[in-house]
Amino acid sequence: MAYYAGVDLGATNVRAAVADDEGDVVSVHRANTPNGPTGIAVTEAVLECLREACEAADLPPAAIRAAAIGSIGPLDLAEGAIDNPANLPDTIDRIPLTGPVGQLIDSDSVYLHNDTVAGVIGERFYSDRNPDDMVYLTISSGIGAGVCVDGQVLSGWDGNAGEVGHMVVDPQGRRTCGCGRDGHWEAYCSGNNIPEYAKLLAEDAGTLDTDLPLSDPDFSAVDVFAAAGEDDFADHVIDQVAHWNALGVANVAQAYAPLVVYVGGAVALENEELVVDPICERIEDLVFNNVPDVQLTNLGDDVVLKGAIASAMTGGTGDRSRTVA
Repeated sequence: MAYYAGVDLGATNVRAAVADDEGDVVSVHRANTPNGPTGIAVTEAVLECLREACEAADLPPAAIRAAAIGSIGPLDLAEGAIDNPANLPDTIDRIPLTGPVGQLIDSDSVYLHNDTVAGVIGERFYSDRNPDDMVYLTISSGIGAGVCVDGQVLSGWDGNAGEVGHMVVDPQGRRTCGCGRDGHWEAYCSGNNIPEYAKLLAEDAGTLDTDLPLSDPDFSAVDVFAAAGEDDFADHVIDQVAHWNALGVANVAQAYAPLVVYVGGAVALENEELVVDPICERIEDLVFNNVPDVQLTNLGDDVVLKGAIASAMTGGTGDRSRTVA
């Protein structure tokens, strides 16, 4: 039997899994993502997770036929590395990945993807509905998408295609995104930005009757969604977020014509009725051509990890007809 490995590398956690040649996961190991002192520490954490996952599967690393990594970015695909990751300390300027992983498993078959690209590969491989035209959209601390068009997963020349969270949805640009530009989708609807958007809406309202702790330093998107149905202002914030989310998904639908859009990420997974359902209700009125089927991912938090496994098994494509020999 052949075995494959997948890695989900985030700013907070790193997970590695070993799967058999049917794509069934046989072991998983998780660790915290190091905050330094350099990128090599993150590389070592990835390697250690892989070693531990292999040990739990009772396999030597050299028994792994191929591996893939779904990662935070930005990526340098030519070098198989992360280049100046935005969500890790400034001391971490470069994280080598494919070379060290290839040495560990003694294989040249190591693939690197943006995490949302890994997500769409996972959906393409594991989901019951997996057409050649589909999107995996994450609404979490940030917003991004993995896109498959005509059976081809789009990565872009630098591996950073799908940064749809930086599409402009508000031409007035009332919110500045973390990237420094104005009016981006992510600036209104990501988990990190919903609290700031709520404060902006509170300023617009002037006199305000709400129990939301707007002035609390720990005020978060969780507070907004927890107050749904009990606080009129929280409902207003959620409605406005739904408006921008629907516009963003409409832009994605018009750009790529997917038949299905799978939505994941913590904000969506934890608040399906308040985040995904309103998109479904509004999308038909916004899209000119094909109206996609918008639904919550059925792979949950494992979508990136499973996408990495699927990439390893299929040479980076997610196409079940292609298996790494």
